[in-house]
Amino acid sequence: MHKWATMLVTGAVLAIACTQSSWSTDERVPSHGLGRVATEQEIRAWNIDVSPNGEGLPSGRGTVGQGAAVYASKCAKCHGPTGTEGPYDVLVGGQNTLKTTKPVKTIGSYWPYATTLYDYINRAMPFDAPQSLSSDEIYAVIAWLLHQNGIIAEQTVLDAHTLGSINMPNRLGFTRDPRPDVPHP
Repeated sequence: MHKWATMLVTGAVLAIACTQSSWSTDERVPSHGLGRVATEQEIRAWNIDVSPNGEGLPSGRGTVGQGAAVYASKCAKCHGPTGTEGPYDVLVGGQNTLKTTKPVKTIGSYWPYATTLYDYINRAMPFDAPQSLSSDEIYAVIAWLLHQNGIIAEQTVLDAHTLGSINMPNRLGFTRDPRPDVPHP
């Protein structure tokens, strides 16, 4: 009974607080006198997501050769000189292992979309300095990784258009979400 009484009192206090608080400039959302509306510039700075179809990819470009240099200086300390050693996630190899008892999930064997590489690397890599790479560096390191996995030719130049057109080996290896409210590309 004590738990229900506490919940009722808490609910009543919240209801009173909501009726006595000020409203934000958007009259549908109470502000409680805290915060402010984000500016367009602030929203753009946080709007860094890239969808599987490539929507959200920024301008920039990179080559396999440029990517080798970026990888060596910013990625190899965690993923090994060739992307196969670690100590952290292996990025290269693993082809034809997903249906075995010891699958090796790498960029070349597991990832279904090349565009999501941009999203992940941009947000989280390098581990000790996330979001520190330029768009050109990210495109370049993706080019190097895709080349190392045998997905693109060495002379390929990656940018927002070409990255979105890459067909990854495991593109059809995932089951679609059957819920009717989930959009499918």
